[in-house]
Formats: sequence, C-alpha cells, structure tokens
Amino acid sequence: MLSLEEDVEAQALREQGWSISAIARHLGRDRKTIRRYLAGEAEPGRRRPAAPDPFAPFVEYCRARLADDPHLWAATLLDELIELGYRGGYSSFTRALRRHRLRPHCEPCQAARGRDVAIITHPPGEATQWDWLELPDPPPGWGVGRSAHLLVGALAHSGRWRAVLADAEDFAHLVEAMDAVVRRLGGVTQVWRFDRMATVCFPSSGRITPAFAQVAKYYGVRSVTCPLRRGNRKGVVEKANHSAAQRWWRTLGDEVTIGQAQAGIDRLAAKMDDSRRVRDGEPTTVAALADAEHLHPAPLVAFPAEFDVARTVSPQALVSFRGNAYSVPPGLGGAQVQVRHRLGAEQLRIVTARGATVAVHRRAPDGAGRTVRDNGHVIALEQAALGAFTTARPCSHKTRRPPSAAALAEAARLRGLPTTGPAAHVVIDLSTYAATAARLDRAPTYESEDD
Repeated sequence: MLSLEEDVEAQALREQGWSISAIARHLGRDRKTIRRYLAGEAEPGRRRPAAPDPFAPFVEYCRARLADDPHLWAATLLDELIELGYRGGYSSFTRALRRHRLRPHCEPCQAARGRDVAIITHPPGEATQWDWLELPDPPPGWGVGRSAHLLVGALAHSGRWRAVLADAEDFAHLVEAMDAVVRRLGGVTQVWRFDRMATVCFPSSGRITPAFAQVAKYYGVRSVTCPLRRGNRKGVVEKANHSAAQRWWRTLGDEVTIGQAQAGIDRLAAKMDDSRRVRDGEPTTVAALADAEHLHPAPLVAFPAEFDVARTVSPQALVSFRGNAYSVPPGLGGAQVQVRHRLGAEQLRIVTARGATVAVHRRAPDGAGRTVRDNGHVIALEQAALGAFTTARPCSHKTRRPPSAAALAEAARLRGLPTTGPAAHVVIDLSTYAATAARLDRAPTYESEDD
C-alpha cells in the first residue's frame, strides 16, 4: 500500500520521465505496486482487504430494510442480521452501513438535533420513573383497538427497565401493571416519578389523587409529579420507551400473540441489562449498577384494586377473560356483561349490566387456555339445548306456494291498481284477437279471381 505522499511523489517522478523500475527502486516498492497506483487501479492510503468482506452478503437485505423503514435502528437491524448468520460486531456493522451509504437521508430528523440537555444525578435506590407508552397499529388478533398500552418502569440510577402490556390505562390496570413491573425490577425505590397521569394526580394542579395515595402508602413510596412540559425530568424512562418502540414494537409481526409479545419485551429488557456504562471513570454495566441499588422488597400481594372489564357472552354461554373462558347461565348469549376481579384475589365475578352477579369462578392462570364451567351452568345449558329440540317434521323448502290473495291485493295496491270493485274482476280474453291476427298474417292469393 502506498501512502498519499508516496503516491504524489510517484506521479511526479513519472511526469519527469522516470521509469517504473526506477520509481520502485527509489520508493522501495514492488514494480507491480507502482504500476497499479499509476494506472489508478488502487486508492492511496487504503489497504486491499486480505479476506472477503463479511458484510457483503447482507448488503441487499439491509438496503431493502432501510428503504422500507429509513428510521430503523442499527441495533435492531443488527439483531435481525445475527439471526441470519452475520458474525460481525456493532461498530463494524455501523461502519459498513456508512461505507455503503445504505441509510436514506431524512432532512426533518437532521434539523431536530442539537438541543442542549442536562444530566441529573440520581442516587442508588432513590427513584423509579414511570410512563405509559401507547403503541399504534397493534396486531388485529389482539382485539385492543387502534393502540396497545405498555407501562414502562425504569430505575433512575442504573437505567434498568421493565415493561408490561395492559388492557387499558385506567386506575386498576395501572396498579396491576405497576405491581408486575416492580416485581420484575426486583423491589421498590423510595420515590415514584410520574408525568401528569389522570389516574395518579389531578392534571391541573399535580396533586396526588386520594385513590393513588392509598397505593403509595401500600408500597411505602413517595409519589412525585413532574412539572408541566418537562419530559427530560424522567429521561431514563423516555429512553427506555424509545428502545422498546424501536427494538421491539417496530418489527413485531401480525401473527404474534399478546403472551409472545410480553415474552419478547421481557427478553429485550433483560438483554439491555448488559449495556455498558461509565461511572466515575470506571467501566460498568446496567446490571452491576442495578444490583447495587438495594431496593425494598415489594408486598406479598398486589394492592387490592378492583377493575371491571366489558365482555360479550358467546352462544355457548362463555365469557373470555385473560386467555381463559368462564361459564354463565344459558340465555345470555350476545349480552354485555362485566368481569370484576380484585387484584390478589383468587375469584372473579361476572355481573350483568344491571349489577346482578350471574357467576363466580376461581380464576385460572392468565393465558392458560382453560374453560372454567360451573356444574349448574352445564346442566342448565344441556337442558336448554335439549328443550329446543323437536320431533316435528322439518319444513320443506321445495313446495310450490304461489302468492296468496292478500299478497296479490297488496301488490295491486303498490302498482296503483284497484283492489276492490268491478274493475278488479274484469277479465280480458285475447283469443279472438289472436285468431284474427293469425288470418291476417297470411298474404292473399289472386289465382282464384283469374279463373
């Protein structure tokens, strides 16, 4: 390989009439090397790779993925390539993306960068930051509408985060999801920091609601509300939201179930515990920082919040809830009912729109695919089904049944014809007219007149 200085000198000596052999002796290089650089077949300052580029087989795949989604994270794309057999590291991968210029340019994104930010120091075990992440366009099979709901909780000191999918963002689902996140994080910090969620505080004043005050007392924490329009005050959880959206939700397939999606976000969060950090000049990881936070243990059971979930009774007198089906008495098919469950309790109730309890069942584990039936409901359903049977001969669908007199009278009324009186019974016989028309249809002959 020739350096830039050697390439410039070789070109100058060649212009002065030196031979290739003389230039090679002068620079201490091989003649074939000098000839290749003088012919422009090699670039000065860049060595020819000794082995094939390991990224070359994946160039077209990356070009197609980034054409579909120009904002796809490099880390997310690298995860896909590793599953396809790529063995390079992250830095080599990003260098290859820049070298091949695979990512399309986005002018609006470039204009939004460069904002000044400050770093807030958080002592170990001090705070957990919470936020709802609304995920647009969920898989159709989930049946959750236009957005899915993900509650994300992040430890402010270490950056460890966990997330749980929820059916809604109301108070009961918030408490249930928070309890699940707390147990995934390994304990409770001293402070919980929120934005102005209506289920936590009054948005206008930021003061905590009486209902959530009971939750804070139950878990032994202080609830702190961020000032208005100060998203950077909980930047740790905002960064976790970004990671979840770009590295998990953005590539989620339509065939993925809710349980599989939850397992996927759990794997991603655990994987990011290995992310490297530098604290006080010493290299460390998120997992090491989190292990040093000394969190308080969570209560044995979740806060006993009660929630209602609207469901429609199936024709088989079943109500679906959290991946299981629960029986109700027959005769409610198609009716709207409420499934009421208190967190930490072993039973659930099914209540009609007027508040009457029609079934009480022991709750099965979520996603177990069980059908929980009450013996009384089974017997009543069998009796209702058998009572609907009949031994009468089935109706014949091929019998000729012309319109009745009443139907004909109604049809005449619709046509504007009289339905009563003499005009309704006038019958016109056109047979004489038809016979006359048949005789006139034959042309006359004149042979008989000539005779």
